[in-house]
Amino acid sequence: MKYIEEFQDPDLARRLLDEIHATVTRPWALMEVCGGQTHSIIRHGIDQLLPEQVELIHGPGCPVCVTPLEVIDKALEIASRPEVIFCSFGDMLRVPGTGRDLFQVRGEGGDVRVVYSPLDALRIAQQNPGREVVFFGIGFETTAPPNAMTVYQARKLGIPNFSLLVSHVRVPPAIEAIMRSPQCRVQGFLAAGHVCSVMGTGEYPELAERFGVPIVVTGFEPLDILEGVRRTVSQLERGEHTVDNAYPRAVRPEGNPAAKAMLEDVFEVTDRAWRGIGVIPDSGWRLSARYRDFDAEQRFSVDGIQTREPAACRSGEVLQGLLKPHECEAFGTLCTPRTPLGATMVSSEGACAAYYLYRRLDITSAPREASPVV
Repeated sequence: MKYIEEFQDPDLARRLLDEIHATVTRPWALMEVCGGQTHSIIRHGIDQLLPEQVELIHGPGCPVCVTPLEVIDKALEIASRPEVIFCSFGDMLRVPGTGRDLFQVRGEGGDVRVVYSPLDALRIAQQNPGREVVFFGIGFETTAPPNAMTVYQARKLGIPNFSLLVSHVRVPPAIEAIMRSPQCRVQGFLAAGHVCSVMGTGEYPELAERFGVPIVVTGFEPLDILEGVRRTVSQLERGEHTVDNAYPRAVRPEGNPAAKAMLEDVFEVTDRAWRGIGVIPDSGWRLSARYRDFDAEQRFSVDGIQTREPAACRSGEVLQGLLKPHECEAFGTLCTPRTPLGATMVSSEGACAAYYLYRRLDITSAPREASPVV
C-alpha cells in the first residue's frame, strides 16, 4: 500500500539505526507527542533498537487519555437522560468515569450509539427531531475541524436538536507546559504529523527557540519515526534547535488553510484541563459565542459534578512521562483492557494499552521511582 509498505522496509530501518548509532555521543531524552507514534514505537520495538543513550519518553498525546474525568462524567450524565441520543467514536465507550463508563450507561437503557463521523450524528439528529442528539467531540487539532464543520452545518441547516460536548486540546501549549517544568528532562520533540497537517508548523519555531529544543515533525510508520529520531539527535549533537519537517508528504508549513479557517470561526481558545495533568492555559477550544447554542454543557447544565480517580491508577504519571506503564503496580493485574483503571489502558493510542498489547509478556522489571517530566 502506497506510503505504508515502503516506510516499513527493514533494510532501510537498519541503515537509519546505523546512522543514529554512529551519530550519538551522549545521552538524549526525546518525547514523542502522539499516542499513535507511541504505539508504533512499542509495536515495532523501536525504543529497544535505539542506542541506550537515546531515551524515548511517551508524551500526553493520546486524545482519549487526556480527556478530563470531569468531562467523562458529564458525558455519562448527559447520555443517561431519556431524551438524549448520545453519539461517540467507539474508543470512548470503555473509558472509565467515576464508577462507570458509556457501555454501562447503554446497558442501563441509555441510547448510546457508535458513529464513524460527527456528520453521522448530525444525520441522526435530522432523523429524530423529537430527541436531543449529542456528539462527544474530543481530540487534538486533527479531529477538531470535522467537529467544527458539523456544528457549522447544524447552524446552517437549522438543526436545533444537535449539540457538541467539547473537549478539544492543543499541542503547542502542552509542549510549553512540559518545558516550563523545573524538573523537565525532555531535550527534543517528535511532533505529531497529523496535527501539523492541519495547523502547519508556524506555532513551533518560537517554542524551539525559546526553550532551546529541536522539534521534528514526524509520521507514524517505523521509518518515519527513525528518521525523526535521526534528525532530532543530529540537531542535538550539533547544538542546534530548529523546527524540521520530516513528514513532507503530508505536512506543509501553512497546514490546511480551509480547516484552520473553520476552526477560527467555530471555536475560540480557552484554558483546558488535561486528565492526570491539570489545567494548561490556552490549551483547548470551546465553541465561540456565535455557536454557543450548540454547546451540550450549556444546554444540559451539567455543572457541579464531583469526580474521583481510582487510588490505584497511575495513568496521570504515565501521561506526564513520570513512569513507563509497566512500572505501575496495577499494570496487567488490577488494570487490564477488560478491567481498566484509567483511559491509558483502553484507548487505541494509550501507552498502557500499547505495553499490554505488545510487551506485557516480556516485562519483568519492578516498579521504580522515575524522574518527572511535567
